[in-house]
Amino acid sequence: MPHPVWLFDLDNTLHNASHAIFPAINTNMNAYMARVLGKEGVDADPEVVNAARLAYWKRYGATLLGMIKHHQVPAEDFLREAHTFDELTAMIRAERGLARLLKRLPGRKILLTNAPRVYSREVVRHLGLHRHFAGHIAIESMRVHRQLRPKPSRLLLHKLLAREGVAARNCILVEDTLDNLKAAKMLGMRTAWVTQYLASNPNLRHRADNLPSPKFTKRPVYVDVKVKSVRKLPANLHRLR
Repeated sequence: MPHPVWLFDLDNTLHNASHAIFPAINTNMNAYMARVLGKEGVDADPEVVNAARLAYWKRYGATLLGMIKHHQVPAEDFLREAHTFDELTAMIRAERGLARLLKRLPGRKILLTNAPRVYSREVVRHLGLHRHFAGHIAIESMRVHRQLRPKPSRLLLHKLLAREGVAARNCILVEDTLDNLKAAKMLGMRTAWVTQYLASNPNLRHRADNLPSPKFTKRPVYVDVKVKSVRKLPANLHRLR
């Protein structure tokens, strides 16, 4: 296998977003949706908001897509409101040695995140990882035929493979989200599942546009490598070839 192209997720893969960032995003997004779904200047009830989140996620794979389609919400407004923090850097928690880890891994690394660009750029720079990524693909750039197609869209992943000129078997997706890994595996990519930051609280939203992720113990068949931390990837390289 030639040097691979690594696709790294950001939240709950390279840092612990469940600690403080996801709860804040959850609060921000619910408040925004309550305003949009409300009537005559009165915010919608939490039950209405939660029902909409669930319905849109099940139908479209992302709450954002449902809000765009059914409420004509500009994507940039939704993302900005959901990712507004008083002091983001104080909320970031991550392991030491991530820069050394990325340097050790052979091949090109691309950041592939369903988070917005401003937010993801600030997190990566705070972690000192920006210089190790050859590319940064945030949700604003995840468009196929002018339509927003965030992960786990196979159309997005297929377009990315074509743009990078890399065969699927030479590409490795490193993620905490099983749906995204499953989509990548269906295209023939290698997959690495990072588990240490999975939320143990069933009421905590896994992502701003997703639902709670169950806490799995077994490695699904579409996951090539299950690791607690990305720092374990070098020791598992032989299983990703």
